Formats: sequence, C-alpha cells, structure tokens
Amino acid sequence: MNLAPPDYSIVIPAHNEAELLPSTLDGLVLAMRGVPLAGEIVVCDNASTDRTAELARAGGARVVAEPVRQISRARNAGAREARGRFLVFVDADTLVPPGLLRQALAELAEGRACGGGAAVAMEGVSGGVAGRMVRLWNAVSAGRRLAAGSFLFVRRDAFLAAGGFSERVYASEEIWLSREVKRWGRARGLPFVILRDHPVLTSGRKARWYPVPLLVAVGLGFLLFPPLVRSRRYCWLWYSRPAPAGRR
Repeated sequence: MNLAPPDYSIVIPAHNEAELLPSTLDGLVLAMRGVPLAGEIVVCDNASTDRTAELARAGGARVVAEPVRQISRARNAGAREARGRFLVFVDADTLVPPGLLRQALAELAEGRACGGGAAVAMEGVSGGVAGRMVRLWNAVSAGRRLAAGSFLFVRRDAFLAAGGFSERVYASEEIWLSREVKRWGRARGLPFVILRDHPVLTSGRKARWYPVPLLVAVGLGFLLFPPLVRSRRYCWLWYSRPAPAGRR
C-alpha cells in the first residue's frame, strides 16, 4: 500500500447526489490520468439520505461525513481530511475537462498562482435570460478574479491562511474565499487566476426547476443586501429541491 500523501486532493461536497455524482467522478478519474501528479478524490457526504456515500466509494473516492447541512462546512470537512498540498474543490454536478485540471495543477505546481477558478458553462442553457446570466458571471469572474464554487483550486497553505470557507454564510462561500486567497497571494507576488480555455460544465437543473425571474430575484437580493448570505432561510435555493428525487 502506498502511504505517501498525494500531491493534490479533489474535494466534493455532496448532499443527495446519487444521480449526478457518478458522472462527475468518472470525468474526474479520466482527467486525473492526464496529470503528472498523484491525486485523490474526497467526497464529503453532507447528511445524504440516498446512496451518495455508496456510489462515491464505488467511484473511487474516499468518503467523509459532515452531519450539519451547510455547503461551506462540507467543503471544510472534506479539506480537513484531504492529504494533498494542492486542493481542488468541485461541485457534485460538474464535469471537469482534462485540460482544465491539468492546467490548474500546473499553475500551482509551477508556482505561477496561489489559486483560481475557471469559466463556467451550464448544461442545457445557452440563450435567454439564463444564458445571459452565465455570460455575465463569467465576465465578472474574469474581471474581478472570483472563482465559481463549481471549480476552485488553491494551495493548501493559502487555504489555511484564509481560514477555509466561511461558515458564517450559507451561499457565496467561494467568493469570500477567493478574496482572502487573493489577499494572501498579493503579499507573495502570486496571482489568483481564472482559467478560460476549458470551461467546466455544470448542471442547469436549477434553471429547469425554478422560473428564471425567481432566480434573478434571489440574486438581486444578495446584490442589494449582501448580509442575506448569512440567512439560511434566504439561501433556500442552495438547500431545497422541488422533489425528493431531485439534487442540489
């Protein structure tokens, strides 16, 4: 048995993700074959009531548990158990292109960045209001250097110095972390980068589950009154689903 720690760890928070998690894991295993570093996958089972943990193990992941339903807590719990010096956070409904994983880890391993994110494409969404929202986010992400939660990579020392993901918020924890890691990197001459050559493909299920005007209204609420991210009730969109068989 190889007891040496891996170079990098991919951390996936997952609550009732039995439907899409296997595809995410299959894509990651394929992408990891093209990376000249040793890696592992850690799935944090965040109080699932379905076969998430079982399917994660079957897909080659190590499973840890976080009983409190909060995305930032699940990300942090997975990171605590991860053994790599580089951390890659991926959502359970997201497909990561091999070229993106390779590029992100090269940025870290070759000392060109302290962390970063990637452009996002949404499955089944290209036009209309939802498509414009995705394009707007990609423009803001690149301009402000803010990572989406679907894919964020970071040096472990930078992650720890930033205090991990804020557990004071129930959404946008990746934005808070991006800002803290940028600050850490700036003091050391290491940029926080947004990679755009290989966008991640994340599920468009929320755009199918809920009317787009409702999604826009929730987003506007955060823009007009940012402290709402500390309200579990207001962040229902990240914690509720229209049917028991659905997924986050």
